[in-house]
Amino acid sequence: MLASRTALRTICRANNQQRRGIVNYLTNWPDKVMATKKVQMKGGVRMAEANPTWLKQPGDIAVFGLGLTLVFAGLTQLSTGMYRLAKGVGKKE
Repeated sequence: MLASRTALRTICRANNQQRRGIVNYLTNWPDKVMATKKVQMKGGVRMAEANPTWLKQPGDIAVFGLGLTLVFAGLTQLSTGMYRLAKGVGKKE
């Protein structure tokens, strides 16, 4: 057992392997906070409905549209189900 550990250590040292962990990979990212802040504060911060903060970054409109579509689809399903329950329509015999 000890001989195998010693042999493994010598092989690792001979190959000169680097020791990089996943923590180092996940924590070394460039800081983009100020760039994002600049985009968010463009045109002022009190624009209300004229220029909302949550629609300023690229791709925000697509996410908003998808969310709106999902909400309307859910409300349609809910209202259809409630109508069918109230009127007794669409029962399986």
